[in-house]
Amino acid sequence: MDLMQLKQMSLLVVTGEPTDCQQLQLYLGRKLHVSCVATGEEALTHLERQPVDLLLLADRLPDRNSFDLLRTIHAKERYRDLPIIIVTDDHSQKTEAASAMAGAFDLIRKPFIPIIVVKKVEQVLELEYLNRNLETEVRRQTELAAERLASSQRLYEETIMALAKTVDAKDRYTRGHSQRVATYAKFLAHRLGWSQEEQQRIYYMGLLHDIGKIGVPEAILRKTSRLTDEEYAIIKQHTIIGYNILNYVAEFPELKIGARWHHERYDGNGYPDALKGDAIPVYARIIAVADTYDAMTSKRSYRDILPQDVVHREIEKARGQQLDPSYADIMLLIIDSDKGYRLHE
Repeated sequence: MDLMQLKQMSLLVVTGEPTDCQQLQLYLGRKLHVSCVATGEEALTHLERQPVDLLLLADRLPDRNSFDLLRTIHAKERYRDLPIIIVTDDHSQKTEAASAMAGAFDLIRKPFIPIIVVKKVEQVLELEYLNRNLETEVRRQTELAAERLASSQRLYEETIMALAKTVDAKDRYTRGHSQRVATYAKFLAHRLGWSQEEQQRIYYMGLLHDIGKIGVPEAILRKTSRLTDEEYAIIKQHTIIGYNILNYVAEFPELKIGARWHHERYDGNGYPDALKGDAIPVYARIIAVADTYDAMTSKRSYRDILPQDVVHREIEKARGQQLDPSYADIMLLIIDSDKGYRLHE
């Protein structure tokens, strides 16, 4: 609670000792509105006319028993939860117990220690403020948490996108490849009826499926002639490199799946682990279809974009061998629905 909110709150001091009232006004008057009355009857009249947020009640009053007055105030519906602090010069446990039994919130003992008086009053008023404004405060904190979460999510997405673009920039012939593969994988997941969360999950995996190419020499990535066996062995290592990089992302352990296994084949002849059929993680099988489609529908150093009918035939040939047939079939349906052949680089 800030100073402005504190100044809007009011304190009533009920004491027959004028010096007590003067001291408490001196300690607290700069931070909140302080009123004083001398008797229990005056306190009840004041409470009828003007609401207060906290009451400091002397343990001895000239006209009535203080603890009876405390119970009378709390019996009123309006002041049932009003915090009341007993002011006393009695340091015995008997007074402390009597105060608690009567329903007092706390004690302030005399002679006053200013910093203790101020701290106790501030703490009680802060609790009172939070109790009264709990719903508003919960909503405010929820909105603040949502804003922070959205900001973290944007940073996360921007970081992943930057990494994907860094990889693609190493090879001018595959620029934009990672984002297209991610988009096609998400489209496949959508056609499969996956939730928005799962679609976004595979999109991120698609963006970083080639992150391991960061560790492959550019001379090999940009080579326009056929790769030697040694060069092909090096480029195959990008699956392991990518897996090891993404293995450090503890908050998204599945992220590394696409990186390691997108070159596995349904027939078991892929790499790096020669997994077969359903042993290949489902995310990787979908990304493999998206990756294969983009390889044929984007320009390469040695050829242009393949015609759509050729792409269709190649996907058909690959189903059950390179590609999971169920996901290849979804890709074929997407191709068939793309009458203007818009889905390419």
